[in-house]
Amino acid sequence: MSYRTTASGAMTRLMSEMKALRKEKWIHFEDDESANFNILKWRFGLMVINPDSAFNGGYFRAEMVFSDEYPYQPPKFRFLIPITHPNVYPDGQLCISILHTPGEDLMSGEQASERWSPLQGAESVLRSVLLLLDDPEINSPANVDASVLYRDRREDYNKTARETVERSKKDVPPGFEMPVSFEEKPPPKAENDDDFWAESDEEFDFGGSDTGDDDEMEDYEDGEEPSEDDDDNDSNKNSKQ
Repeated sequence: MSYRTTASGAMTRLMSEMKALRKEKWIHFEDDESANFNILKWRFGLMVINPDSAFNGGYFRAEMVFSDEYPYQPPKFRFLIPITHPNVYPDGQLCISILHTPGEDLMSGEQASERWSPLQGAESVLRSVLLLLDDPEINSPANVDASVLYRDRREDYNKTARETVERSKKDVPPGFEMPVSFEEKPPPKAENDDDFWAESDEEFDFGGSDTGDDDEMEDYEDGEEPSEDDDDNDSNKNSKQ
């Protein structure tokens, strides 16, 4: 079955996706309020805030281009800064399954579940890119030299990554403050209000009976157990009703 969407349909979805992404700390959109802004062509900075990452602290400018057939066809992604990475081509494009057209590819061995589908979106792509930066796929590299460097000389690879991070900081927009962590502040601790019951004039029914059980409870509180005579009296009352 062939799917098609209109340009307006793609734009409507992309506006919604961008609105959600603008709330995230790890992405900063550029020129999204300028007169020349094009919703089908995003330019942004991707930020790596992960102390365990070789690219920690980086601000990597990138662009993503969408067609009128989005989301039935995947977007195109490329970095706008040179990055030495096993899965990044010299022109900044990526070798990553999620950007490949929908359906299984027998030649590459990629399953349909690994490739693009209309159920995914821009955020799925961007999160996959960030994960790929930290966990390269060296068995099918776009940059063979970087793949060998990562595999055999990890310290040199990490040094190159840190140099890339330092270069990337020159692209941080003036006045923009890089996040240092994605941790949210814990919610305020709930305080017990001891005066709640004293101030409330309402009577609450917690499901207990208004008769019979109250007397038994008083017996328990006095250290006495209800007698069998009480049980017989209750049975006689029920039989007469």
